[in-house]
Amino acid sequence: MSMSLQLVKAARMHAEGEFERAKTNIMVYMNQSVGIGEHSDIVEAIQKELDTMALASDRIEMLKKHFEPTIAAKQLLSEDGQDELDLGDAGGC
Repeated sequence: MSMSLQLVKAARMHAEGEFERAKTNIMVYMNQSVGIGEHSDIVEAIQKELDTMALASDRIEMLKKHFEPTIAAKQLLSEDGQDELDLGDAGGC
């Protein structure tokens, strides 16, 4: 696996983990809010977690749109023995 692909994979997995953690926190707030002593304003806590989910989702979409196609195309070309790829505006950064 190329270093570029590994970096994109790690960034995506990190964002997916943040998304799932925030989603789980919201589920706990909604289903077991009595046991959450540190949050006197549950709605505010849920809104904070929603912001975390939105940021993580945006990161995942940016990786999909701008990095994954470029890396996949470069891997295909390197497997075919070609060294360079000029994508122009088609997904590169």
